[in-house]
Amino acid sequence: MIYPPSKELPLIALTDESINAETILRFRPEVVFISPSEPSLAESLTRKLTIPVIALSSMGRFDLLLEELVLTAQVVNKEERAAELKAYFETKLAWLAELLKGVASRPRPRVYLAFWSSLLMTPVYYDPVKVAGGLNLAEGLLPSYSGTVRGVVSLEQILRWNPDIILVHGNYPPRERQVTVEKIIQDKRLSYVEAVKKKKVYYTFGFWYWWDPAEALFECFYLASLFYPELREKINLQALGEEIFTRFYDAPQAFSHLLHILGAQSFLIEKREVFPARSR
Repeated sequence: MIYPPSKELPLIALTDESINAETILRFRPEVVFISPSEPSLAESLTRKLTIPVIALSSMGRFDLLLEELVLTAQVVNKEERAAELKAYFETKLAWLAELLKGVASRPRPRVYLAFWSSLLMTPVYYDPVKVAGGLNLAEGLLPSYSGTVRGVVSLEQILRWNPDIILVHGNYPPRERQVTVEKIIQDKRLSYVEAVKKKKVYYTFGFWYWWDPAEALFECFYLASLFYPELREKINLQALGEEIFTRFYDAPQAFSHLLHILGAQSFLIEKREVFPARSR
């Protein structure tokens, strides 16, 4: 929907093991972008292809995300567009910071993120939680996988942390979710965890490999509305999502289309749909 011609583009590889340098060369690219979770691949492909290979690695950090935006723009000669989007991104975060001043005296909610189809896998650095006024309990841990922000913790560690809120990776279709809000709430091992007792377990957006800046920006406002209920009257999430995605991708209704894919009805706060059916 954002870039319809992409449907006609060939699939070069599914994983680093399936990448074939000869296949890439057939398409005569001037530059290759790869995932940072495959750290040895950049050097290997650079040797084989003799063209620039760039690993984008902003995962979890907004300063790196904006650097990535600028770098990509330099590569594709879109510096002016990148400067515009960077300024927009920063202006929106400044507005959110202003909104959060009204709840500055409140305790920051202690948050655990269950990402990447695992209860025990969590990002050790995640700016949307911090920017939205929360505390990521895993921040400060070392990543368990090179080139990523993925940490693996034990069930006992989650119990010791006793999070106020648990966020579940919801950035893919409901039928593909191996870890769900319902499963966590029904997990007897977690029955004494504060978030489970109070049913404060929610889907969020988040990244898988690469980070979409529009979605990352929107997620900050979504999380702020979860953490601080009084902000819900000040933030129209549906309208804001449409605005952000249209600004980044010039594709009206792209946000609604994303919600349709992700199953908007599964995003609930206090048993109420965050994104009402009439907006989908």
